[in-house]
Amino acid sequence: MTPWRLQPLAQPIVLSLAFAGAAGAADTAPGVVETATVQVVGTTPLAGVGVPAAQVPAAVQSVSGARIADSGALHLGEFMARQLPGVNINETQGNPLQPDLNYRGFAASPLLGTPQGLSVFVDGVRVNEPFGDTVNWDLLPRSAIAGVDLVPGSNPAFGLNTLGGALAVRTKSGDTHPGTRVEAAGGSFGRRKAAFEHGGSDAQGLAWYLAAESFREDGWRDFSPSRASQLFGKLSRKSDLVDLDLSLTHASTRLTGNGLLPQSMYRAERDSIFTHPDRTQNELTQLALTGRWWLGDADSLTTTVYHRRTRTRTLNGDANDEFEDGPFDGVSDEESGALNRTRMKQSGSGLAAQWNLARGKHQLALGASFDVASARFMQSSQLGRLNASRGVSVEDEEEEDNEVVGRTRTASLYLTDTVALTPDLALTAAARYNVSRVKMRDQLDFVAPNLDGDHRFQKLNPALGLTWQAAPALNLYAGASQGTRVPTPIELGCADPANPCTLPNAMAADPPLKQVVARTLEAGARGRLAGIDWNAGVFRTVNRDDILFVGTSTSAGYFTNFGRTQRQGIELGLSRAQGAFDWRVNYSYLHATFRSSACLLAENNSSRGLDPACTAGGQDDEIRVKKGNRIPGLPAHSLKLALSWRAAPGLRLGADVQAFSGQYARGNENNRHRAGTSTDAFGNVRSFARGGRLPGYALLNLNGELDLGKGWQLFGRVDNVFDKRYASAAALAENPFDAAGAFQSDSGDWRRETFVAPGAPRAFWLGLRYAFGK
Repeated sequence: MTPWRLQPLAQPIVLSLAFAGAAGAADTAPGVVETATVQVVGTTPLAGVGVPAAQVPAAVQSVSGARIADSGALHLGEFMARQLPGVNINETQGNPLQPDLNYRGFAASPLLGTPQGLSVFVDGVRVNEPFGDTVNWDLLPRSAIAGVDLVPGSNPAFGLNTLGGALAVRTKSGDTHPGTRVEAAGGSFGRRKAAFEHGGSDAQGLAWYLAAESFREDGWRDFSPSRASQLFGKLSRKSDLVDLDLSLTHASTRLTGNGLLPQSMYRAERDSIFTHPDRTQNELTQLALTGRWWLGDADSLTTTVYHRRTRTRTLNGDANDEFEDGPFDGVSDEESGALNRTRMKQSGSGLAAQWNLARGKHQLALGASFDVASARFMQSSQLGRLNASRGVSVEDEEEEDNEVVGRTRTASLYLTDTVALTPDLALTAAARYNVSRVKMRDQLDFVAPNLDGDHRFQKLNPALGLTWQAAPALNLYAGASQGTRVPTPIELGCADPANPCTLPNAMAADPPLKQVVARTLEAGARGRLAGIDWNAGVFRTVNRDDILFVGTSTSAGYFTNFGRTQRQGIELGLSRAQGAFDWRVNYSYLHATFRSSACLLAENNSSRGLDPACTAGGQDDEIRVKKGNRIPGLPAHSLKLALSWRAAPGLRLGADVQAFSGQYARGNENNRHRAGTSTDAFGNVRSFARGGRLPGYALLNLNGELDLGKGWQLFGRVDNVFDKRYASAAALAENPFDAAGAFQSDSGDWRRETFVAPGAPRAFWLGLRYAFGK
């Protein structure tokens, strides 16, 4: 338990345990018999027959939209990190709407360069962007979320990128969420938010729903304003034989993510930034039509057709990676900075159909899908000087570095069947066959070697699992599954260590990459005892040919296949909802390690150039990663506590705690980096500030609602109640600024140190909500 650093964790944990103890004191009255609710969950991206949770051989987590709203979380990823086991966030971007979300050690991130391992669906439409499988959390229609299912493991039914799990989001409809509601809120960091919802239906089966939301904030760090606007509409038609849903999603965001900060600068000024500007503009328009035809009492056909268009622009002010050993090194600050711009247009269309059959002992789904996507990516740079505020004052003309068009095409066929072998024993078998093609065409250089490429991938992925209702209060499950992820255009175009990319990226003619294959084993038990729902499970996922991003500086690096990696762990949970109290306790342990050995570039690691296996070719900037080394960015322990208390009629008070153990910094993949002076095998002496590991932290957050009557409701939220200083991610890099934040023109004076993603200080928000007709 050493990495927990128990003293800073004790105060919020003890307080929340006291809350949970008080809630648990309200036991069921003697003689009252509780009956369990049968929960039905989806096991495919498209709506199907639905399988009772007790027959799913995995620890599926289902959450209602009401519970997400009650938490006060700003977005879905934040809620998951606060309350769902196995989930944590790395705030690498430094923006509340751009989290790197990790589940069981697999990421769903908006950042190009993060190895993606989770697939995300909204009403059956996959929203991982085609160019890098990234997930833009700022584009999800938060107000319109009716519920989510987090499906763990390498479930092949959810298709590509389902290495560690899949997240299926369901949106609201006018018949399920009628009425009109408006709300407005504001508070710390200049944050203000307004939202509108309206839903309704008529006797002829027509239903309509509309949600709109606007978000603005100045940010708590310097130069950090952001804005986001979302619009979601759905028109539904339901009859005895056919259900149709036509939905439109539009979102426009302009986010500032100032990213990592050297620890020395963070300690001196908590709200400072490294360099600026760092802006990302996203615009999404998506149209989807979903239909379900009833072919019989237990026989239906579900289809989805969609078209999705995303435009992204980034503007990043960075230190110039080419300044060191350049013509101005040690002379002046000329060309010390660079503005890196990207423009990307992505579009995707797809068709999926699924036949659902529930007959006798079988609950079967047979489906097929076909998806095509294209992306045009342009990247340019403009050299300049880093000024007194660490912004970039441009001096040279903008130069286009890369322009590439990438196209992907995937066809899939899948089958899943849950068979009741006996009334208490169920077998689930599934398989999916994927055929993918990724093509790239260089728009600047038409002569090889260039970015042109044509890559084909195919794989059959199976899954098998058993569930056993051993007793009325005990359900056992076990399963094995396999999933794959094909390399994306960004990875295929940035895979040469001799030509690292400046992310979002600058690409070169690179060696091909293999598709990632993940195999998961999972087993556990769940049930209800004395009115308390409990679960306990173990899992192991082994990735073969995992695609990793190897950083060569604060803003550059390359992708490479890395032998094997493994993520295994334990998940434990308790929850109860009775009377005025609803409480949850979740603990998870994650042991994420490399299972192969390799030499990786790590210029800012103190152990660089020390291992004979990596210095044989004269290299002094590589480290040896060995079997058993921990994967950076992933805390081993996490504890989540949540309490909701109906203190009085119309008054609800809530609290939640998240506690995470320490983690290794990116660049410390061999776990050997230490602060101090190091001499490599060639006699080079270097100094390194700070260690390569972040300490653990714990946060207490409060939320509540007060019913004012006549449709009015007051709600509020307090984050980081004890104003803890913490960081959720780190990387080893070089700091060219002195203690006062001024650029040092002699690179010999630069400091190698740990950069961190600082967490937000204590913050307050208050809002008012009105429901018409109440």
